Amino acid sequence: MNILAIETSCDETSAAVVADGARVLGQVTASQMEIHRQFGGVVPEVASRRHVEAVTRVVDTALGQAGLGFSDLAAIAVTMGPGLLGALLVGVAAAKAYSLATGLPMIGVHHIAGHVAAAMLEEPDRPAVRPPFVCLVASGGHTELYEVDASFRFTRLGGTRDDAAGEAYDKVARLLGLAYPGGPEVDRLARQGDPARFSFPRGLLDDPSLDFSFSGMKTAVLVALDKIKRQGQAVPVEDVCASFQAAVIEVLVEKTRRAARMTGHKTVVVAGGVAANRGLRAAMRAMADEEGLQVYFPSPELCTDNAAMIGAAAYLRAREGRFDTLELGAYADLTLDEWQSGRYPVD
Repeated sequence: MNILAIETSCDETSAAVVADGARVLGQVTASQMEIHRQFGGVVPEVASRRHVEAVTRVVDTALGQAGLGFSDLAAIAVTMGPGLLGALLVGVAAAKAYSLATGLPMIGVHHIAGHVAAAMLEEPDRPAVRPPFVCLVASGGHTELYEVDASFRFTRLGGTRDDAAGEAYDKVARLLGLAYPGGPEVDRLARQGDPARFSFPRGLLDDPSLDFSFSGMKTAVLVALDKIKRQGQAVPVEDVCASFQAAVIEVLVEKTRRAARMTGHKTVVVAGGVAANRGLRAAMRAMADEEGLQVYFPSPELCTDNAAMIGAAAYLRAREGRFDTLELGAYADLTLDEWQSGRYPVD
């Protein structure tokens, strides 16, 4: 079953053709990173306009890479939420146009489900993963733990009460004057620093829940930087990055450890943009060795927003005969429960 997938939830215009939810036959992503770098973050209106300019081009190129036409497809999938509303609308409108023109059914996909499904794509250096498993999704907009059953249904175990992990990375990067996007820069500089130089708080680490809190870490970094500057000292950027990253990683790893113990699952998936972080990958692997777990990460390229992950998630819906109509909407705050039940918010 070949599915054409479109992803436009934020600042990446991506299209992919995925076979049987596992093999990527073609994928093209038009990045807007350089455009938004001058603003220090994503500007929603700019992102939407760039999606309009790029979406048909990436679809045509992905189909060309796959060597397929619309007659070779079974469905068209698209990210329907959550994300930037204007950006989502571009992708949904494009999917509707292709569906109307070709008669192919549509499949709306939740963005988080896509990130999780990225681990189910075949890659050269690891086997495709199949549920059930425990999953940590950590990105710029989300930090949540889920139990995923054999039918690819999600049960939320915990999540952030304030900032997402990736959001905290970006805010700390801005405090340090690092280039956008800040997360990869913090990760790079952390490898050159002393993680014991500063003691930043581990939000909710001692709380019995599986929730997260990262706003206190960001504030602690701000206080430390103010103190250093008042003393007339140079900011040890590498040490700040290393100490901040050590705090974030400890919380992510320990909460994931508890989730695995609580559910009894022996397989852990780490997904989302933060899953590309080298420090997090190393710490998760060490924890998995201690606990006798198998831990899986998508390749760094599949951790960021991409259409292949949307195609992988869509295949699981198509296999159950769950298709959408041209009434499909875009929802900035769509929850996984709403997506799973098909009870979408009323506009």
